[in-house]
Amino acid sequence: MKKKIKLIAAVAVMQVVALTLTACAGEIKSLDVVGKESITTFDEVLKTVPEAVSADEMNGGWSLVAPDESVRFIWSEDYSQSPMHDVMLELDAQPFLDAGLDPKKLPDNYNVYETESGDGTMLMVGRKLGADELTYDGSVTPLAAYEQLVGKYRDAIGYHASLDHYGVKLGDGNMFEWAKDMSTNTFDKSNQDKDIVFVLNPEPLLAAGVDPEKVQGWKYAQVEVEEDGKPVQVWKFLKPFDLK
Repeated sequence: MKKKIKLIAAVAVMQVVALTLTACAGEIKSLDVVGKESITTFDEVLKTVPEAVSADEMNGGWSLVAPDESVRFIWSEDYSQSPMHDVMLELDAQPFLDAGLDPKKLPDNYNVYETESGDGTMLMVGRKLGADELTYDGSVTPLAAYEQLVGKYRDAIGYHASLDHYGVKLGDGNMFEWAKDMSTNTFDKSNQDKDIVFVLNPEPLLAAGVDPEKVQGWKYAQVEVEEDGKPVQVWKFLKPFDLK
């Protein structure tokens, strides 16, 4: 009889623990402001420049091209089909080649190749998130693919406080960021003139021979980021655009 009572008590405790963990998980998910707001604000970017968004069959997803068409942010719609990366930047490599880049010295997550038309050279850098075969309730749209990214790989999404930006972490310090509010930087109440920003970590490029002062079309500047809860200044190559 005592054993039966102990067993019932143990089961009851396990059920309480399970319910508590489920409740906590639900509460944490509901409190994920960054994840949720990144979706609504990314949707606003897509709606602002619909002509810049297109399907990318080669990389199995979608792309958003910069107004000057020199760089694209690409995100996969099915990680099981992505040939190389799931999130990435593809950019005109010529400014970096002209500044001394030796492609052979770049890390494995970088790739330099000729365009299909043969009239240019591209540089791609990105990150493989997983091998998930993604399924969708409705149509596979650019926003739906981004929602999958947030839902399955939330750690790839961040918030850059000083610029009041949300962003996708592309690995190795590379980013694609967009404004929380395209009219006002709600962090310092200044005018928001960086609606989208393509961000490159300069260190691998400099190690591969690039002279940062000779790179045309990209800003080489220090940016405030948070590391271990403290603000620090780091160097980045930046290509910002004002969409509104």
